[in-house]
Amino acid sequence: MTAKRPTAAVGGSTPRRSRAKASKPLRVLVLTHVDLVPPDSLEGQSEKDIAAWRKEYDVCLGLRELGHEVQVLGVSHDLAPIRQHVEGFQPHVVFHLLMEFQDVAVYQAHVTGYLELLRVPYAGCNPRGLLLARDKALSKLLFRVHRIPTPGFLVFARDRAIRVPKRLGYPLIVKSVDEEASLGIAQASIVHDEEHLRERIAFVHRRVATDAIAEQYVAGRELTIGVLGNDRLATFPVWEMFFENLPEGSEPIATARVKWDVAYQRRVGIDTGPARELAPHLDAEITRIARRTYKALGLSGYARIDLRLDEAGKLYVIEANPNPDLTKAEDFARSAAATGLEYNALLQRILNLGMKHRSPWKAS
Repeated sequence: MTAKRPTAAVGGSTPRRSRAKASKPLRVLVLTHVDLVPPDSLEGQSEKDIAAWRKEYDVCLGLRELGHEVQVLGVSHDLAPIRQHVEGFQPHVVFHLLMEFQDVAVYQAHVTGYLELLRVPYAGCNPRGLLLARDKALSKLLFRVHRIPTPGFLVFARDRAIRVPKRLGYPLIVKSVDEEASLGIAQASIVHDEEHLRERIAFVHRRVATDAIAEQYVAGRELTIGVLGNDRLATFPVWEMFFENLPEGSEPIATARVKWDVAYQRRVGIDTGPARELAPHLDAEITRIARRTYKALGLSGYARIDLRLDEAGKLYVIEANPNPDLTKAEDFARSAAATGLEYNALLQRILNLGMKHRSPWKAS
């Protein structure tokens, strides 16, 4: 989605202005889903096809422009090809773009764990951080321990009868407990009574095939902030999703349609860009909360923290998203560019962080 206006970052530590420059050429193995291996060129490709693997294409192109030797491996249900390519290509670093393995989202972390076992550096979040952040319920429990504001919630297991407590505050929003990219989220996900709560939980169980989480719905502004680093963290400008012309009765939430249906985005005036008229103290508070969230979950590499700001000015962390979308035209890269960190330089920073991450095998 296209930014309405860039702005300089305010609050927190920000990356220095940087142009694309690699200190030395590296052998980089890019891991992606077998269906998302990009072509070498966009020539002759349809807009629909390009949209499917745009992230992979942008990353590979950027890495090659940096002077790195890039090999792309499409992965689906077998780990053996990863080992074969690591042994044959001998990459200096693996750029991990897989969002699932064997069609299971939480197995993304297990692939990263396998890279740890192979003792090869990788760009992206560590396996423990991926697992903690992916589990929305467990991450929210950690938020409570660290006094990070987050909505109240309940989990409804897929293989158990739906038992709704007698006293339950509405409205609630019902989602998958561990899927990303707004999978299964629609306007119907916001429920105001027990009948619709049960219907939506059953929908998640049946259609998304995961446990469901029902959390307090926070009416307000949809905000995100990018974080980059392992131990020393940098933050990007606070970004916001704008809903200019939603149909009457619709709530401003990032549904699957809002995120992925370009025609719908244009029709109802959905856009993203630097947060508008955000008070300086809120900007500083968001930066502080984002850094605490990143550290509480033990994240590394890069991540996006999603928040809601209610009408009373109170902030809530909704979730953390390690390894967010790296498409050049999407929010994470655009917010980095707003600080002067251009796309290829951002990729190089992520590679460097992967090379420097203190994996367990490096201490052995």
